[in-house]
Amino acid sequence: MTPAPTNPTAAQTPPHPSSGTAAAAARTSRAVPWALVILAGVVALDQLTKWAVVEFLEPATAYPVIGDVARLYLIRNSGAAFSLGENATPVFAVAQLLAALFCVYLAFRVRNPWAVTAVGLIGGGAAGNFIDRVFRYPGGLHGHVVDFISVGDFAVFNVADSGITVGVVVYLIYGLIIEPREQKAAREQKDDQEVQQ
Repeated sequence: MTPAPTNPTAAQTPPHPSSGTAAAAARTSRAVPWALVILAGVVALDQLTKWAVVEFLEPATAYPVIGDVARLYLIRNSGAAFSLGENATPVFAVAQLLAALFCVYLAFRVRNPWAVTAVGLIGGGAAGNFIDRVFRYPGGLHGHVVDFISVGDFAVFNVADSGITVGVVVYLIYGLIIEPREQKAAREQKDDQEVQQ
C-alpha cells in the first residue's frame, strides 16, 4: 500500500483509491469536529463565567485571587481592548461576528492540529464577545462586554479575550515555527527519495 503524500506538492498527484483518499477523509472527519468543539467550548466557558461574576460579584470591587497579582474585578466594557473605541461598539460587534463566521468556515478546511486549535480558540472568543454585544445592556450591537479578570496593572479581560489571544499565539507558533520545519522536512525527504531513485 502506498503511503499518503506528506507534502503540499505531493497532493497534486492523484492518490491511490485505497490510501490517500481514505487518509484524507479520516483527517477531515477528525479535524472538523474538534475545531467546532473547541469553539463551542470557549463560548460556553466564557458565557458561564460571565453569568457567574455578574450574579455574585459587585461591580468595580476587587476580589483578590492571588494577592495583589491576580484578582476578579467586574466591569462593563463598551469598547474594544483597553476600553478603546467606546463610541464604535457596533463596528466591533460586526467585526466579531465576521471573525466568528470566518472561523466556522475555516473549521471545515483546516487539518493540522495547531491550526484546528487556533481556529477554535479565536472563533470561540469572537463569538463569546459578540453575544455580549447583542444580548447585554443596552443590546442591539451596543451591548457592553463583561470583563472580570485583572492581572497586575494589565487591562481587565475575560475568557473570550483569552481565547483570542492564545489562539493567535498558537497560530503564530504554527505559522512561523512548526509549518516551516514540516515543509523543510518534507523537502529533505523528497530529495532523499530522488537520490535513491
